[in-house]
Amino acid sequence: MGNSALDSEAKPDQPFPSNAKHPMKGKNSSDTQAKRQIGHSDAAQSVHHQLKIGEVANLTGMSVKTIRYYEEIGLLEPTTTRAESGYRLFNSQVLNRLAFIKRSQSLGLSLSEIRDILGVHDSGELPCGAVKQHLLLKVEAITEQIEALEILKSELLGLLSGWQEQPPSDRIAQTICPNIQEPISD
Repeated sequence: MGNSALDSEAKPDQPFPSNAKHPMKGKNSSDTQAKRQIGHSDAAQSVHHQLKIGEVANLTGMSVKTIRYYEEIGLLEPTTTRAESGYRLFNSQVLNRLAFIKRSQSLGLSLSEIRDILGVHDSGELPCGAVKQHLLLKVEAITEQIEALEILKSELLGLLSGWQEQPPSDRIAQTICPNIQEPISD
């Protein structure tokens, strides 16, 4: 739990996390006129502010390139629209969605697994069961990796315990490193 915008959940009546800087503070009236041209009413803007990709990047600490990629592969689909000018526009729920993606990745989930989980969420179901299944599979995979690493560690320790700084010359002639290789027989 940190203090980033990703750690806060946007409320429907509060389009920005309380600890995040509002990206429109200090903007001039030409920005407001541009939004009217996009087709948003002032009332809709105050409740459902549309964020440009740079604003989302600033609020989340993610790069524009990463956000663009997530949008292109469908991870941000319900939160993204296009302005008439072609700009990507995001609703405030994108912040919560990106927080989920970031946290899921930190737990070892792939973008494909995250897409599956978000699909469950987008269908109106609570995805905690799907998340749990993916995490249980991660624990199994980690256990298998630990076992494989223990076997490798044992093999390495065995090699090191019998290490010869000056192996026999006949083995040197037949191998690159006799300590880890057996001579190839003809």
